[in-house]
Amino acid sequence: MTSTAQAPQSGARSAHPEHLGHVIFIAAAAAMGGFLFGYDSSVINGAVEAIRDRYDVGSAALAQVIAIALIGCAVGAATAGRIADRIGRIRCMQIAAVLFTVSAIGSALPFALWDLAFWRVIGGFAIGMASVIGPAYIAEVAPPAYRGRLGSFQQAAIVVGIAVSQLVNWGLLNAAGGDQRGKLMGLEAWQVMLGVMVVPAVLYGMLSFAIPESPRFLLSVGKRERAREILAEVEGKETDLDARVAEIEHAMKSEHKSSFKDLLGGSFFFKPIVWIGIGLSVFQQFVGINVAFYYSSTLWQSVGVDPSDSFFYSFTTSIINIVGTVIAMIFVDRVGRKPLALIGSVGMVVGLALEAWAFSYDLVDGKLPSTQGWVALIAAHLFVLFFALSWGVVVWVFLGEMFPNKIRAAALGVAASAQWIANWAITASFPSLADWNLSGTYVIYTICAALSIPFVLKFVKETKGKSLEEMG
Repeated sequence: MTSTAQAPQSGARSAHPEHLGHVIFIAAAAAMGGFLFGYDSSVINGAVEAIRDRYDVGSAALAQVIAIALIGCAVGAATAGRIADRIGRIRCMQIAAVLFTVSAIGSALPFALWDLAFWRVIGGFAIGMASVIGPAYIAEVAPPAYRGRLGSFQQAAIVVGIAVSQLVNWGLLNAAGGDQRGKLMGLEAWQVMLGVMVVPAVLYGMLSFAIPESPRFLLSVGKRERAREILAEVEGKETDLDARVAEIEHAMKSEHKSSFKDLLGGSFFFKPIVWIGIGLSVFQQFVGINVAFYYSSTLWQSVGVDPSDSFFYSFTTSIINIVGTVIAMIFVDRVGRKPLALIGSVGMVVGLALEAWAFSYDLVDGKLPSTQGWVALIAAHLFVLFFALSWGVVVWVFLGEMFPNKIRAAALGVAASAQWIANWAITASFPSLADWNLSGTYVIYTICAALSIPFVLKFVKETKGKSLEEMG
């Protein structure tokens, strides 16, 4: 799927009030893929220590089981566009829903470590598909006047999915008497945690049957009348449907289908702007944000926090993540992308440095000293807040705006792939690094956050208020 640059929108209108509620429902249904993206990404947090204990594996092997889902994510994201262009956006959502369901059942009922890893890859493939299909579908169906706000549903759904997974994990752990391997519904608690995702996965699949196909896809396969019906459904019958159809068809004909070859140039293989996009993606991950969502329960337990409390802190961190995301959505167009990124970087440096300091103290009776324990807890929430209100949102905005039209789709694909690879590197390395030196690990993340400041100042240009055509 390529970007939806359009001709002047002479026929475009805002959705009429009576249609807006229906459009919101359509966007929310599509964003269920984002909810599952967040849920499936972070639900493993509640099972890490139980998996280590049940299969008696070391940190390196455990890390591969946790991180291997990201390989599926990368493949799913890379192939989703072509699948959607061939069979449609709705069918692609339904495939993702089936994969989420199968992954949840398989992960809940593994008979060995290797097949748990296999089901994690299947779930990762679904995450990758959802990360591409949701935003693309919403952009294609939403009336132009509401596209930005409806497009934010995807990111909001992701952070809500993360929070709900942590809340469910906490509730199930308490139901199992605080033991991740305690019996619950005939299974161990961690198995139930992974299996509960069946519920939102099935709901996602059901909702996909209640929303229409993208008019853009329908026009691409010659179903002009059906496309007109759906445009009338989402934008109102008073819309000049002939003009809207002509606009979309004109945009589809005039699109430049960028390729990898278009990205080459400059002194270092890729064009400089592509390297800047890759840099933004890598810095977003190298500050260690996904350690907070994949390993936070393990992290807190390693410094003496009770398992039930550690699960609760994972949930409160997820709530802070939602608050920060809302702040970013409010201010990204007011303050600008670059200032917000710099504010976030400074805040992350402070939070990560405080965590590194707190974790440098020796445990007393298996716990951090009281002062250091509280500092670590507050600093972890501070770090997540500053990430969420800046880099968590701003990087995706930058990547959508910073590239010239003729290379946007291909450059965005390379930058997104770099992000998945960086995510995998951090996720796979954390358990071994933490065994080596937990404080030292956080020093590394602090240095990465600090380096992001001169990177943004020197290389990243503000995109606020500029049209996509002005970017080259």
